[in-house]
Amino acid sequence: MTKYMLKIAFILVMATITTHAQNLEPDHQTTDSLYIEEFQNTQKPIKVLHAEPLYIDLIRDLGARKGEKEWNVGFGITDKNNYDEYLTLIEYEWAPIDRLGLEVELPFTFYPSNKNATTPGSQLNGLKLAAQYSFFVSEKLQTSMAFGYIHEFELTDFNLYGDGKLFTGNIYNPFFVIAKRWGNNFHTLLYTGPAIEHHFDYNTTSTSWQINSNFHYMIPGTKNFIGLELNKEITQKDFDMTLRPQMRVGVTENLLVGIVTGIPISRENERFSTFLRLIYEPKH
Repeated sequence: MTKYMLKIAFILVMATITTHAQNLEPDHQTTDSLYIEEFQNTQKPIKVLHAEPLYIDLIRDLGARKGEKEWNVGFGITDKNNYDEYLTLIEYEWAPIDRLGLEVELPFTFYPSNKNATTPGSQLNGLKLAAQYSFFVSEKLQTSMAFGYIHEFELTDFNLYGDGKLFTGNIYNPFFVIAKRWGNNFHTLLYTGPAIEHHFDYNTTSTSWQINSNFHYMIPGTKNFIGLELNKEITQKDFDMTLRPQMRVGVTENLLVGIVTGIPISRENERFSTFLRLIYEPKH
């Protein structure tokens, strides 16, 4: 199933690129400028249009405006060498005041097939609470910066709920984001910070550094884009990087679909993966 989904995602990405290349028109620059002007300046405060990565997404848009809100539902499959991992998530994010985004997320993992002695138990991974504040937004520089914090209460496997131990640890994850738009269509973004995991059983901590760099091309006059997300994780003894080519397509004015393919540089922990994100932004 994983291989078929990867092929479908690749075909959709290539079809989008080909269609766009065949339909370039001289007035696209004007159309895109009008779209950006409407996005950034129809409301206050100033907000710069940036392409947001699909796999490790942000806590609301950079420069969020009061009243904005968004629902996300995600589905993913990862080949973990000896078994398949199925991921699903539900998240809600909103901006109670200008520049501040908040988020609640429930991520689940399931292992319904290829079970063996090394297969983990299915679980609600944890309860994730997050906040992000955009402290710098410059229309002139087409640049935004934010800092934030994610706190995750880790939970035990479903089949261990009756043992009296529900929470297994905490993950403390402060992060920094900087994004810049180059002209009207090219976007870069860097998301980085440590993830400090506190294990209750042994009262120990372990730290990894996340460095996620992103490159996107946004189709003129739309929210649609194609791009590449590079997810890097550094620990004391290891370095892992996964390439995630991706695309986002608008289905309706308020509904977007994102498709991501995961290609690990080293296959010591996992092989290919695919991820689908449905994004719904109610009007406000």
